[in-house]
Amino acid sequence: MSAYHLDHLEYLETEAIHIMREVAAEFERPALLFSGGKDSICLLRLAEKAFRPSEIPMPFLNVDTGHHFPELNEFRDRRAKELNGKLIVRKVEDAIKAGIAVPTPGEISRNKLQIPTLLNAIEEFQFDCAIGGARRDEEKARAKERFFSFRDGFGQWDPKNQRPEIWNLYNARVNMGENMRVFPLSNWTEMDVWEYIRKEKLEVPNIYFSHERECVLRHGQWLPVTDLLPPKEKERVETKIVRVRTIGDIISTGMVESPANSHDDIIAEIAAARVTERGSRADDKASEAAMEDRKKEGYF
Repeated sequence: MSAYHLDHLEYLETEAIHIMREVAAEFERPALLFSGGKDSICLLRLAEKAFRPSEIPMPFLNVDTGHHFPELNEFRDRRAKELNGKLIVRKVEDAIKAGIAVPTPGEISRNKLQIPTLLNAIEEFQFDCAIGGARRDEEKARAKERFFSFRDGFGQWDPKNQRPEIWNLYNARVNMGENMRVFPLSNWTEMDVWEYIRKEKLEVPNIYFSHERECVLRHGQWLPVTDLLPPKEKERVETKIVRVRTIGDIISTGMVESPANSHDDIIAEIAAARVTERGSRADDKASEAAMEDRKKEGYF
């Protein structure tokens, strides 16, 4: 009798489902971060496979900067409703009005303001664990992360003081006020995500596929023209055939010129790419240590 061998995607899926079930078993009040982006879409499918036919035993949480692509928010709301999940949205704008988040004068990006908004939501609902879709291949600060990433009572992360994870055993102990961030997709790559989306026939927001959009070329990347990001003097607005590889704020998400309008096209494009997906994120370009600094303060 021959042994059954898992292929690459099956192994990653099995590993992620195991971690999802560990969270459900070890924590009292977990939440699943769901933005409507491709990675969190995979998380939802994994949660379905981990817990169906029961309901997914955790709410979905999203921090809305107010600078999201409208296509993303529409998909987020609709998908949560289809899954009969409880969607909790906490807005940066509300956090600013409440004095929880304080904008830096002259800075239009709200990425840093997500940190106090998220930490306040974790405190508000007493979440002891939050599941996120971060992957180690995305960015070098995220490559330092373990599956179970401990955060102290201030929501902060210390990359030099992480818990060992030997033989797939995870230390989930937290004291009051502390929490864990858990990343079931840690070992996945951008290619794995798209191959899984194709295999599972998962719907994704249409901005991941080729479409026509007005853009301006700024700092070597095409940024979408919006009311939040009007063209500067002498910048020329051009209509381009573009798509997104990774979605952040609409003011910092670079568009890539692309004719890819199917899963197969995107997979072929990724195979030939020489720039990482976060290479098109202006917020990451601002500082080489930007992501690690934000993670230490409480970002995902």
